[in-house]
Amino acid sequence: MRFLLRILSALLILAALVGVAAGGMWYLWERDLPSVADLDVLEFSGTTRVYDRQNKLVATLTPALTSGQSVNRNLLPLNQISSWARKAVITSEDRRFYDHGGVDVLGIARGLLKGIFQNDLEGGSSITQQVVKNTLLTNLKSARTPERKFKEAVLAYQLEDQFSKDQILNAYLNVIYWGDGGKNDIIGIGSAAQAYFRKPASQLNLAESAYLAVLIPAPNTRYKDFTGFRPLMKDLLTRMVQDGRATQAEADAAWRQPIYPSGWRIGWGENGKVLSATLERPQSLYDNTPAAQVPPAFHFMQALEQQLAEQIGRKALYGGGKVYATLDLQDQRAAERASLNAQLPDGATLGIALLDPMNGEVRALVGQKLTGGRPADWNNAVQARRQVGSSVKPLLYTLALSQGWKQSDTVLDSPLSGDYQPQNYDGRWTGRQVTLRYALDHSLNLPTVRLGQQVGMDKFEDKLRDLGMTPPTDAGLSLSIGTLEASPLQMAAAYAPFANGGVYYAPSLVRRVEDARGKVIYARPAPTAKRVWDAQTAWLGLDMIRGVVNDLDRFQGGLGYNARIEGREVAGKTGTTNDIKDLWFVGTTPTLTGAVWVGKQEGGSLPAWAYSGTIPAPIWQQAVAGSLEGTPVAAFKEPPGIEYAVVRRVNMAFRTQPPAPAQPQTAAEPVPASAAQTSPAQTSTPATSQAAGASSQTTPDASAPASAYPQPEDLVPSTPQTGTAADPTFPDEAASDPDVDFQGNQGEVQIVPQGDSSGTSSSLAPPEAPPGN
Repeated sequence: MRFLLRILSALLILAALVGVAAGGMWYLWERDLPSVADLDVLEFSGTTRVYDRQNKLVATLTPALTSGQSVNRNLLPLNQISSWARKAVITSEDRRFYDHGGVDVLGIARGLLKGIFQNDLEGGSSITQQVVKNTLLTNLKSARTPERKFKEAVLAYQLEDQFSKDQILNAYLNVIYWGDGGKNDIIGIGSAAQAYFRKPASQLNLAESAYLAVLIPAPNTRYKDFTGFRPLMKDLLTRMVQDGRATQAEADAAWRQPIYPSGWRIGWGENGKVLSATLERPQSLYDNTPAAQVPPAFHFMQALEQQLAEQIGRKALYGGGKVYATLDLQDQRAAERASLNAQLPDGATLGIALLDPMNGEVRALVGQKLTGGRPADWNNAVQARRQVGSSVKPLLYTLALSQGWKQSDTVLDSPLSGDYQPQNYDGRWTGRQVTLRYALDHSLNLPTVRLGQQVGMDKFEDKLRDLGMTPPTDAGLSLSIGTLEASPLQMAAAYAPFANGGVYYAPSLVRRVEDARGKVIYARPAPTAKRVWDAQTAWLGLDMIRGVVNDLDRFQGGLGYNARIEGREVAGKTGTTNDIKDLWFVGTTPTLTGAVWVGKQEGGSLPAWAYSGTIPAPIWQQAVAGSLEGTPVAAFKEPPGIEYAVVRRVNMAFRTQPPAPAQPQTAAEPVPASAAQTSPAQTSTPATSQAAGASSQTTPDASAPASAYPQPEDLVPSTPQTGTAADPTFPDEAASDPDVDFQGNQGEVQIVPQGDSSGTSSSLAPPEAPPGN
């Protein structure tokens, strides 16, 4: 009696512990469960057609099921799958499938005991749980964790509540992995029947069905050892008889039935005896696996489906209507050609986004380096969040212009004092005051960080949020030189206000959706314009990034030189991050704005020779030039209140009146000196307020001889608009300086002192090199 009481007490304690554990797991993991409604795609027709902005047919939306890293768009309804295949798979994978409610409690108990005594949580999963694992929980992959098991169980019960057993079995047969098909995985019973037996799934006999069912746990291993795993077919047929899914006569006949999986030469004897089995041509499995068709505008369509599934629901999306998208087929094809032709470092991929700056409509997306086959599903154009490097600098400089700074105002190019010690990209500094225009043209980090101190990083963070991005909360001054993370689409949208007079539009992919009867079931609201810059400020910012593309030629190391398009106006900026992990070019023309990112999908450094001016910039140029081909030449629309002056041999735009402050200035807010000076007779003036920790000197470091460093006067505009270098107000100080040499280094400008180098500037190395160029 006492022994029984102890057992009862132990069971009660165990039940209490299980209850507490279950409650804890529910609290931790229930809130981020995916929706089982995503598995209803088998009900839909798949005849929804998508048209581009010119009303040209792009493609038909096809329902799909995702299995791990692969997608099956060749979904078969249950009535197109052999009944023998269905019965064999159920007996092999989940004999009690029609008896449990989604979770086989007996199987789970076995799995838990195995986990307790053997530290192995594998085993016991029902077909319903395997559907969940292979579709809804692919982010957890095959991790043997309590979290995965818990989520599998909860979602399995939900799945059984919303779908019939046949629907769940149908989903399973369409998503299960059946082996390596070469360039493509063998996913689903339709692909498996074709790959292994060269026939449709509806024609599989019992022997072939038993063979395919036996492959499921380890298809690549079992395929290569026919005789070793042949006995498993006998066991499966015996269990099918026991479960009433086949008669003994049917099972015996199937055992004796000769089968010839692709690539195998098999000699058969009586009563199912294998006399010989040789795998002569394993590649025939690859030959029988059809190459995945690459849908037109693959990554755009992918993003479109995801957005519309959330907005109108999957049933309406796949119901056979029409979708009128913002896509432009010419732009998309140009972007895809640029991706195909892109010369990237080994292991690198890319993302391209193009949009209309006048309304935010997305006109092209390419989410991977294309190779001619089906690209990876991950869409770098919209899903990636990568550090943007110096491509963020124009946004900071434009914020300064909105506060009254001018392109001709100067900032000291020398190391900062304090804990934060960034460097210029080449590790050198001039010790001189350089104009904002010069600092951006050469992508100098030290003047940019000083400018960030003056402008106010809190204001810069607010501006980035206005531009649709989420700055990190603890970036500090490093945000000014590119620790922001963003997608190519976000960066393109942030640059669009330069081309449209200072207005931000949230990117959009679709204009309207009609159902099968022509009724409009979704119409995008008119694009909402949010003013982020006044028109004059936007123009001044545009003028600065036009300078990045046009002020320096190839031999001077122009960062944006490779983005030039003959006969078109182009503006833009490069970006490179720490350890050359991310390369960017973001730019705009009057009618098209775009961004290109290049890097490794998994992260990691690119080779030392990889530069943003020579890798993403030409990709951007090819994509945009191809998009603009055959379209009228357009010009940026200059607002009133702008005039020009040649300052230090560079033609710059100025506003005729200082900007009206967005809010009253306080004593703590530094204001650039002589903000209202704009006439050609007045050259650039240093800002009077000092950057935090900066020296108050305005002359070069005494240790650096003046003749050793190029000054802003050395910038030569490619096509000055007004003024001349001979103007007596702008002495030609450095035109013939024999001690100065500019050497372009793959898109970077190296400062190379000639002759005596005893007075070279110091280089304060930070713990980690900052983002550059």
